[in-house]
Amino acid sequence: MKATLAAVEVSSLSKRDTLISILIIGLLFFIFGFVTWVNAILIPYFKIACELTNFQSYLVTFAFYISYFVMSVPSSYLLKATGFKKGMMIGFWIMAVGAFIFVPAALTRTYEIFLLGLFMIGVGLAVLQTAANPYITVLGPQERAAQRISIMGICNKGAGILAPILFAAVVLRATDTDLFAQLPTMSAMERSAALDELVRRVIVPYSLMGVVLIGLGLLVRFSPLPEIDTEQETADVAAANSGKTSIFQFPHLILGAVAIFLHVGSQVIAIDTVIGYANSMGISLLEAKTFPAYTLMTTICGYILGISLIPKIISQVTAFRFCTLLGAVLTLLIIFTSGPVTILGHQADRSIWFVVLLGLANSLVWAGIWPLALDGLGRFTKLGAAILIMGLCGNAIMPLFYGYFADLYGVKLAYWVLFPCYLYLVYYAFWGHRVRRWGV
Repeated sequence: MKATLAAVEVSSLSKRDTLISILIIGLLFFIFGFVTWVNAILIPYFKIACELTNFQSYLVTFAFYISYFVMSVPSSYLLKATGFKKGMMIGFWIMAVGAFIFVPAALTRTYEIFLLGLFMIGVGLAVLQTAANPYITVLGPQERAAQRISIMGICNKGAGILAPILFAAVVLRATDTDLFAQLPTMSAMERSAALDELVRRVIVPYSLMGVVLIGLGLLVRFSPLPEIDTEQETADVAAANSGKTSIFQFPHLILGAVAIFLHVGSQVIAIDTVIGYANSMGISLLEAKTFPAYTLMTTICGYILGISLIPKIISQVTAFRFCTLLGAVLTLLIIFTSGPVTILGHQADRSIWFVVLLGLANSLVWAGIWPLALDGLGRFTKLGAAILIMGLCGNAIMPLFYGYFADLYGVKLAYWVLFPCYLYLVYYAFWGHRVRRWGV
């Protein structure tokens, strides 16, 4: 791949400055993961506290991720106007507003206000993601991009392992299992009082989160993180892009955005539905809270393999292809296998462990898509990154399909929604990323 001037300029940084920059971006990805994957426990938590159906509970992910669709392209113009560092500070502050919105939402036990808070947190994250992903893509050689993105993934998913466990430790109590069992037998007044007390436990942690996010915005704004220039092009890239006036003239990017949409939707289903799937097997919420951590741990194992093997032993494209094929196979195993098994002290249907293993299948897909989709965009890189980030709205849409089919056919058969997603990802990994002209 021919490098843009942005990549050339960043590669001129000293090793020390490059390392500092990667550490700062790693911190950002940790924050992304912590704020994002706490949704895995917010879904069953709100389902109980706000008395919701499966479909209604997955509006948590819809409200959070639809903001990426709304804000991604505006984010690219914001970053162009303010620069990356000031833009990221604004993103953190928008997230802080969303965290503070949880306070009135909890005081009134109003689900719609919670969704507004989640939407605002997602808006801030859209700004940060639009900035951070191009950074890590150009901070070093192109052939090692998947390796760097895998390191960022470890930061992201490591935070995701901690988030549901810490949230449960702060908000849930050992006696809540008895409380949840007694709720159906309570009078309307008693149940309302119990649920009001339950939902107000989020006030302190989300207030603290808001304060921390304000501080992180200031930290990034005045950090040594370099600005990157994605507006200029080398002569080769400029010649290749001669006459191109629209982002839609890059088919491999648009097909990549669809791949992002389906990948992140599949990933969030694997993580955010596993607690509900465990509940369907008679596993309590307090026990089931660890299953998202297992899924994220298998994802981290995939990242470690990627860091170890790419590019010395296998190429990032080969790893990408393997992961997409593995995802399709695991989906079929989830649906067609059954039978009790005890693993890690949990007695459950064996199919849930194939859901956990989807973390491994998903691990190197994001890292595979980004370098291929941004290949040769030159001055269109910022907007191209925004289009890819827009694909994160797949996290909003796909869980709703899962929730809808779960209500109709059951939580196990609803995993059929994953199969066509992985088939498309197989297409992009093998053929779609090579398309440079529509109709060819």
